[in-house]
Amino acid sequence: MEEKRGIVVEHVQKSFGREVVLRDANLEIRPGQICGVVGNNGSGKTVLMKCICGFMRPDQGRVIVNGSRIGADCDFPEKIGVIIETPGFLPALSGYKNLKILADLRAVIGKKEIFETMERVGLDPKLKKPVSKYSLGMRQRLGIAQAIMEDPDVLILDEPFNGLDKKGNAAMRTLVREMKDQGKAILLASHNPRDIEELCDAVHEMEEWK
Repeated sequence: MEEKRGIVVEHVQKSFGREVVLRDANLEIRPGQICGVVGNNGSGKTVLMKCICGFMRPDQGRVIVNGSRIGADCDFPEKIGVIIETPGFLPALSGYKNLKILADLRAVIGKKEIFETMERVGLDPKLKKPVSKYSLGMRQRLGIAQAIMEDPDVLILDEPFNGLDKKGNAAMRTLVREMKDQGKAILLASHNPRDIEELCDAVHEMEEWK
């Protein structure tokens, strides 16, 4: 076990066949910091995030989240919130019921916390509408709610503002800043330069690890 909190990526390499996606990737995100990663589609942003979450194993190097080395001390980090690619939900159920099913897996929060989180991201927790009837922006807000509802120490946010209108984007930027002020360590990928410029303390170009 390592003492350092937040996220540490050291000399990580990941290949698929002959294609090297990550080569000697290194970054550190301390509590209360937002680190941005930028690059074209296919540049390795999502692969890096999946390695940090334990969804993929690097070929070389190590990933440490909140003091635990992924793949050695634990398979998946604790106290982590994740939104990677398009959030997947049960389309026939309401937003609240989807979050309740996920929350019941760990049983660390209940109805009160789910309601508060949904309201925090601009969703009505009492809305009976099934997720299949949600707009893209509503689905994205629900994905953000899922990521933050258990008050994680670390957040992995892959294009979290997709589908949001200008007002929604501004509201979610404010939310991310609040979480930074609460001491979260945050890794953010966004195609919007304004998101990166306004939110991030440090920025990595994925090309530096190709």
